Amino acid sequence: MPELPEVETTRRGISPHIEGQNVLEVIVRQGRLRWPVTRGLNQKLSGQVIRRTERRGKYLLIETGNGSLIIHLGMSGSLRIVEAGAAPRKHDHVDLVLGNGKCLRFHDPRRFGAILWSRTPLRHELIRGLGPEPLGEDFNGDYLFRLSRGRKLAVKNFIMDSHVVVGVGNIYASESLFMAGIRPGVAAGRISRARYEALATAIMTVLDRAIREGGTTLRDFVREDGQPGYFAQSLNVYGRDGQPCRTCGAVIRKKTIGQRSSYYCPDCQQ
Repeated sequence: MPELPEVETTRRGISPHIEGQNVLEVIVRQGRLRWPVTRGLNQKLSGQVIRRTERRGKYLLIETGNGSLIIHLGMSGSLRIVEAGAAPRKHDHVDLVLGNGKCLRFHDPRRFGAILWSRTPLRHELIRGLGPEPLGEDFNGDYLFRLSRGRKLAVKNFIMDSHVVVGVGNIYASESLFMAGIRPGVAAGRISRARYEALATAIMTVLDRAIREGGTTLRDFVREDGQPGYFAQSLNVYGRDGQPCRTCGAVIRKKTIGQRSSYYCPDCQQ
């Protein structure tokens, strides 16, 4: 599933091509996604100018004068910039045809993504309850420490909760916990303030590095130009069970936590 770095990479990739552009037409070939594509999207968007693109958690927001398009990439979704009129491939479900001769095309083989319209996107039910951005000013170790007091769930599940902090998915949670030297199964409430400071720094470092390297090459993720991301080349523990730790040489282990595969080094993480 595309995580925050993949979504941010996509946002940065499409923005120069669509911001300031007039929407000529919206073509919906398949409206049955995770939630039905908002009806009348062509009427709502045609003639509107795209003011800017933003990201909130794993949601992309394409803002116009009368509202915003909310896009979620789901399990296998991607956005590409193609020439207007280019023949659609299988699973190319929605097109935004733009005045510059380009088209923003939504591709989603599994149809777990979403394209919704809202006049007040930050108040939309999918977005209004989200926690702070991990790369924003409101996120730090003290915040995690205060919120974790009395919590018995595993720290990995804690930082993956979008109500706690947005965008820390399975891959980046494993990598951040490794960098901070914390085992993923430790109860969130047992971790000290100092260790949460290290974890917050690790989360920001890992996510920033992944964005700079273009996202993670796993399964179906591609950037807006159709090319894969490259952060998978830098993963220290995720997907490396049975292999030696790059830091100490111990064998990386795999454990299921909250129905998700978790990876850690038994020597580097305590």
